[in-house]
Amino acid sequence: MAHRRRVVRAAVSTAAATACLALATPAWASSTIAINPDHRDETAGGFSTRDCADPRFADRPADHDGWHFVLPGGKASGGFESLTLTFGTGTGEVTVTVPDADDAYPDALYPAGKNEDRLIHAYLFTPAGWTLLDGSAVVTGTAGKFNLSHTCGGTAPSQSPSPSPSPTTSESAQPSESPSESASPSASATPSESPSPSDSASPSTPATASPTASPGGSGGGEGGLPLTGVATTSIALGGLALIGGGALLMLRRRRDDITFTS
Repeated sequence: MAHRRRVVRAAVSTAAATACLALATPAWASSTIAINPDHRDETAGGFSTRDCADPRFADRPADHDGWHFVLPGGKASGGFESLTLTFGTGTGEVTVTVPDADDAYPDALYPAGKNEDRLIHAYLFTPAGWTLLDGSAVVTGTAGKFNLSHTCGGTAPSQSPSPSPSPTTSESAQPSESPSESASPSASATPSESPSPSDSASPSTPATASPTASPGGSGGGEGGLPLTGVATTSIALGGLALIGGGALLMLRRRRDDITFTS
């Protein structure tokens, strides 16, 4: 009789252990699910649901975007174990894991209310302007997808340095220098030295010297004509003087001859 009781007790214990294992097995299983396809290719600033008043965003830097992901489905879906999110930065792609204390992107998992066994909320801060391209999550239960709940867009610091067209001002400065070089025509004021023809006017008192200055290209032609005029005048005066002197001598000689013969 005692032996029969022992067998019954053993059978009951085995059945209870089996039942416990059967109930506990779903909690031990993990599955990988994808992000809601409608929430791909979204930016924090352009997402349809934005809520910067979320207390979890209180520590978000102004130049960062805030992202909040949620796991729907109740107890059957379990909770987040990790998320893998791919973002487009404008110059490439970056894959971020949540949670990960070793990267540069603050993140955290939070439970559903007071049920600390189910972490169904995930928060992440990324540099402002990134685009959520895709994502997946490992959960403790089974679910069809997880969602992007709401966001808070930041201000990218690259927007303030946009007045970098300062190089264009440096280029405009170059043309401004070229006009200063055009001042070199002031050096061409050397044509003002052309009044040298006025110097050529000084040697020739007669008005005929000024017309000769216009055709004569070099200074040599200007000096020749006035000299020939002066030479002609002096020769003519010399000739007249000689003729006059000779006439006087002849008259005097004749006069002397007349007085001698008488």
